[in-house]
Amino acid sequence: MIDGIINVYKEKGYTSFDVVAKLRGILKQKKIGHTGTLDPMAEGVLIVCLGKATKLVDILVTSTKEYKASMKLGEETDTEDITGSPISKNDLWKNLDEETVVHTINSFVGSYEQLPPMYSAIKKDGKKLYEYAREGIEIEREKRSVKIISISDIRIELPYVHFDVKCSKGTYIRSLCRDIGRKLGCGAVLSGLLRSELLGMYAHDAYKLSDIEALRGENGLDKCIVPMDVLLKDYERLDINPRALKLLQNGNKLKPFSFINYTDENNDKISGIYRVYDKDKLMALYEYKTDEDIFVPYKMFL
Repeated sequence: MIDGIINVYKEKGYTSFDVVAKLRGILKQKKIGHTGTLDPMAEGVLIVCLGKATKLVDILVTSTKEYKASMKLGEETDTEDITGSPISKNDLWKNLDEETVVHTINSFVGSYEQLPPMYSAIKKDGKKLYEYAREGIEIEREKRSVKIISISDIRIELPYVHFDVKCSKGTYIRSLCRDIGRKLGCGAVLSGLLRSELLGMYAHDAYKLSDIEALRGENGLDKCIVPMDVLLKDYERLDINPRALKLLQNGNKLKPFSFINYTDENNDKISGIYRVYDKDKLMALYEYKTDEDIFVPYKMFL
């Protein structure tokens, strides 16, 4: 079984599930998961976890994401993107000047309450919203707080507008375009989306499925698979004391002195989650519990 991470370039027309299913066939293994769904019309970075790295999926989906987005003013659809069924269409965008468009787009930088789209995988009573939508059922949704960290490189070619956006987990770029369009008074739909960066992995470095299949045939998969700890650099490293290795291997709680690089001086600095290694092998993630002065298993990779 292969353990590690692949930066996959999801092409238009594929669902994220399609990518995982095809990789299972290419790599001949079942244990594969992805971090962060992309719509079929979208393209770009889809980080895929293999083997033991699948244990990281729930951690990695919480990260910020960067996109290159395009929207078309003067339209609204049921899916909030250009692939959906039309709801309304107008020429009101012709009355807009570039300064107004730029100012309105920039007004969304920061936190705001966003109503998620009906065509989404959010669940209501155990059923995904897009399943209701396909049945023609409109479900009442609650707005969710999202954060637009930055918007840059705004390029206007009315009725099209292009921009780069960095945002928090849970942000729908389709819904951002919808909200920008409504604030402009003409409506808007997402017309193109490329996820350019996620967890320090970039679209220009990503591998298409055809690339991965070719590397498999050449016994060159090591060129596209990276160790799982590449995505865990935000967590500080601790090295296990050989005398405590058996405790670690059995998934036991560990006292601070179980680590080689622990000293009394850094006792006040210990907090959060740590990468735990035996020599250069990532063994686990452990979380420090201040009230008990002890480390408890968070993710085990044995």
